[in-house]
Amino acid sequence: MGCICFKSLRLKPPPSITSTVVDSQDDDDGDDGGQYPLIFREFSFEQLRIATDGFSPGNIVSEHNEWVPNTVYKGKLGDGRRIAVKRFQRLSWPDPFQFIKEAEAVGRLRSEHMANLIGYCSDDSERLLVAEFMPNSTLSKHLFHWEKRPMKWQTRLKVALHTAKALEYCNDKGINLYHDLNPYRILFDKVGNPKLSCFGLMKNSHEGKNHSTNLAFAPPEYLRLGTLIPESVTYSFGTLLLDLMSGRHIPPNHALDLFQTKNYLVLVDSALAGQFSDEDRTELMHIASRCLKTEPEERPSIRFLMSTLSRLQRRSELWPTSVKRLMPSSSNKKTKHATEPPKLTPFGDACLRADLCTMHEVLEKLGYGADDDVISNEFSFQMWTGEMQENMDHKNHGDAAFRAKDYDTGIEFYTEFMYGAPTVSPTVLARRCLCYLMTEMFSEALSDAMQAQVASPEWPIPLYLQAACLFKLDMEAEAKEALRHGSALESY
Repeated sequence: MGCICFKSLRLKPPPSITSTVVDSQDDDDGDDGGQYPLIFREFSFEQLRIATDGFSPGNIVSEHNEWVPNTVYKGKLGDGRRIAVKRFQRLSWPDPFQFIKEAEAVGRLRSEHMANLIGYCSDDSERLLVAEFMPNSTLSKHLFHWEKRPMKWQTRLKVALHTAKALEYCNDKGINLYHDLNPYRILFDKVGNPKLSCFGLMKNSHEGKNHSTNLAFAPPEYLRLGTLIPESVTYSFGTLLLDLMSGRHIPPNHALDLFQTKNYLVLVDSALAGQFSDEDRTELMHIASRCLKTEPEERPSIRFLMSTLSRLQRRSELWPTSVKRLMPSSSNKKTKHATEPPKLTPFGDACLRADLCTMHEVLEKLGYGADDDVISNEFSFQMWTGEMQENMDHKNHGDAAFRAKDYDTGIEFYTEFMYGAPTVSPTVLARRCLCYLMTEMFSEALSDAMQAQVASPEWPIPLYLQAACLFKLDMEAEAKEALRHGSALESY
């Protein structure tokens, strides 16, 4: 069979992301240090035998036993390039054409968040895959079996975000199944960047039934039907979040029991003490529990997870210093004397008392009047051309969930809407802010309230919402200041 070549989608190597957590674990054969084009090709069995020193046991880099019969070896090609070679158990892929077809589909993917596939071998009964080699071992080693120091919170969060980005990239390219997502599937490159292994994109057998190395971690639908669906990947992502939070491999059923009793301390790695806020912990617990829902349709999308994790990563930059930065200056608006209590509207008073039910009623009655000058013309044009119909459906579903007080669903649909909206909707931000408040995600709520103020600086509602969020975050002085500015803005 001739050489099959695909041009790399990445013309230039991306800038590396500095990591100080994963130390170089490079072995005695050193790092090739070269730059090689990511061209997908067919290898002969003899080439891979030579590259791995005859598939020497000393070159095995994967866990392998009777439950994990397929073995991964490190190797080096004649040009010095280092590779990872996955050798499947005999008869795993009896149809060579099906194997080649799947390998070619995965070989077209090129993501900076993945250890990409660069080739395959189908020779007689042998089936092998060849990928970029990652010299700094697996997440499992650095998370569960660390020797020098435990993995820091920021790095764990980066692992989750980069994994979500890799999965979303695969979804965009039409590959929405990832088999057996677990800490062994996430690798680290020579500078410590986390990469999702491409090997999980291909089934372990021609029937796709070798999904999990441990059935206690398999999605419920797999246990019932023996098959996977795209939502199964979200379930496995939830188990990965549990691993990252706890530093242990906790069975999902046990974790769900702990969620219900709010026994969060058991779920959090004690080595992370002081590295994150209670809000960060609560948020990750919340999305992990949603990923582990028994019914697949109740789980969030990978895109939603990616958006949520991105906000978590940015949160420390958004508050509390940015709260004062976004407060309007007294020189710009007429304000009351600092000693005078603000005269509050019903909505402002509800925010002062943290009366979320009244806040919901007022926001629902207000409708989208605050968006008139911001987005109406652009939305109407987009609707006229038909380009925004699907995205507007997300907003309509979010509004329906908001009216029904289904706040988790509202968050998800409003997030989907904002992901593709041509401009920012301050009303959607305000509504999602309240959804976050209702689900006790106070920092996310504060972020949305501040963004709504930026989008519509003359609208007092975002300042009142900021006050409600700040009260929830025990920042009373800042909350009262936000109420004062909101009242002054409304009376101007």
